Amino acid sequence: MQGSLLVDVFLPWCARANMTTTAQLDQRALDRFTGDLLNEPGKHGKPLSRFTVHHYVRSVRQFLAWCRAEGEDVSGKPHLPRLPQRVVEVLSREEIDRLETAAPTERNKLIIRLLADTGIRVGELCGLEMEDIITGEDRRAFLKVAGKGSKERLVPLSPSLVRRIDRYRRARPESHSNHLFVASRRNPQGEYAPLTRSGILQLPRSDADRAGITRRVHPHLLRHSFATEALRRGMNPVQLAQLLGHSGLRMIAQVYAHLNAVDGYDAVMKMLTSER
Repeated sequence: MQGSLLVDVFLPWCARANMTTTAQLDQRALDRFTGDLLNEPGKHGKPLSRFTVHHYVRSVRQFLAWCRAEGEDVSGKPHLPRLPQRVVEVLSREEIDRLETAAPTERNKLIIRLLADTGIRVGELCGLEMEDIITGEDRRAFLKVAGKGSKERLVPLSPSLVRRIDRYRRARPESHSNHLFVASRRNPQGEYAPLTRSGILQLPRSDADRAGITRRVHPHLLRHSFATEALRRGMNPVQLAQLLGHSGLRMIAQVYAHLNAVDGYDAVMKMLTSER
């Protein structure tokens, strides 16, 4: 993909600008490249979106970084255009309760509640195994999650959720798989196979219809809802980033900037009143 962008977008621009060597790609030239992408019409006569330009420029930055590593003379670095702030929809806790109630089986209810109360990703939920519920000597329970890059982290579990997981494990269909969640029907080989990503993606959609929720509901919406609720209740953003499996605060700042002044007021009042 990156190679095609270079061939279809960046190299033709260099040709039009009479840029024949990497030494000519100084900061002024690369700023002009970004500006041209933002201002010139695309294939269909409409300006490229800032998200598209951002993607193009990132690819060029990676290419120029490779050129520098190979000893080429490249003095400039194209600036990434500022992206418009995304508006993130979330579900209220009452809507999540309705969603869980509408789920037809305890397995499906438990999946909804786990996604909503831990903020884990769909792929992480698919990878959960029977032994991934860890209880310490102080009876605090955690979910051991294998996140992106195979980085493991511990996500807190409420006592009520631990009890539900224990009941589900005892009633779970016998399977050669050690995965926590398995399909509700046997496969052609007569086995209960691990529940797949696509299988989990379909669950909230049908549950939302039964719950009378007209918005598009998907598992990542539950992750957003968890993070938003945690911030509104005063969780430290650094702790939240760790729970979500983010390596830094950038995603927290970008995605959850929809918290409003009332949220900020409530957080400050909670802090001040708790000091007394």
